[in-house]
Amino acid sequence: MIGTGGKVIREIVEKTGAKVNIEDDGTVKVASNDGEAMKAAIKWIKSIASDPEIGQIYEGTVVKVMEFGAFVNFFGAKDGLVHISQLAASRVQKTSDVVKEGDKVKVKLLGFDDRGKTRLSMKAVDQETGEDLEAKQKSDAPAPREAAGE
Repeated sequence: MIGTGGKVIREIVEKTGAKVNIEDDGTVKVASNDGEAMKAAIKWIKSIASDPEIGQIYEGTVVKVMEFGAFVNFFGAKDGLVHISQLAASRVQKTSDVVKEGDKVKVKLLGFDDRGKTRLSMKAVDQETGEDLEAKQKSDAPAPREAAGE
């Protein structure tokens, strides 16, 4: 995480304004008078030190639009594909009808394909609120009724 000569840490400090200190035991301490700067530094550090989790929702930026879908940078330097079938709840004719490069979108990590490529979905997430629509549908479903008289 430190990089050559502390390059990564220096970049985090420069860009966020937060102070970052890594102890000999690996503990990372972040300090700042600005709460937003501290949150930004912590988010950056987590994106370097951990992996994205399947089922989690992330905010990302569309970096490339193709016929078959859009590539979204969603977790530090990680990009994933939102297949055209995962862009919206309705059928999408052209990817560019829904997104363009630079758009900020919310995506759910579906998993990884057999080649290790990251699979994302936009239709599983309410783009306004960031709510997981798949989880909401499951919780709104009526509970199975128990058989009477048993």
